[in-house]
Amino acid sequence: MTEELTQKAKDLSLDKTVFDSKEEFTAKHPLNSRWTLWYTKPQTNKSENWSDLLKPVITFSSVEEFWGIYNSIPSANQLPLRSDYHLFREGIRPEWEDEANTKGGKWSHAFNKNSGAIINDLWLRGLLAVIGETIEDDENEVNGIVLNIRKQAYKIGIWTKDCDESKLRTVGERLKKILQLKDEQKVEFISHDASNTKGSEPQIVL
Repeated sequence: MTEELTQKAKDLSLDKTVFDSKEEFTAKHPLNSRWTLWYTKPQTNKSENWSDLLKPVITFSSVEEFWGIYNSIPSANQLPLRSDYHLFREGIRPEWEDEANTKGGKWSHAFNKNSGAIINDLWLRGLLAVIGETIEDDENEVNGIVLNIRKQAYKIGIWTKDCDESKLRTVGERLKKILQLKDEQKVEFISHDASNTKGSEPQIVL
């Protein structure tokens, strides 16, 4: 899967817009930040560690590039079990140990696979909110978004650079709307430090 994603990314012409009209669409629509798509493949043997499984796919910086990539890679519901997509600001690895992530945490919600949730649409809504930076008021508070494919659930998470509750609540409230959750469906925030401790409770629940 990693090789397939990489090849599809290489086949994309990122020097052109998806609207190949010289008259009307000669310029790209730049994003405020550059973003890198990462993929974690499922472990096939116990000798593989995290760094063996996690690979960057492609980096982009415009609306047209995003759509070209999104339409050329497997959709969320086509990913194999125990694989992940990660979309992070360029230069930030989707790892707790990365300097940009060490003081932060993540908002998340898990969708039971039998719930009828349209995961492709929800994942796309999350991607657009992150690259458009409409999920936050404070510049660069959000480092990235993650999709985990597990046996019983799809999990979407937003990684933040710190644990400032005054900033986090806005991100959490907007994530809940983006994922079209009902009042009784909750999003939870937990710091990366707390995630390392077994039995840790979330710091914020909305």
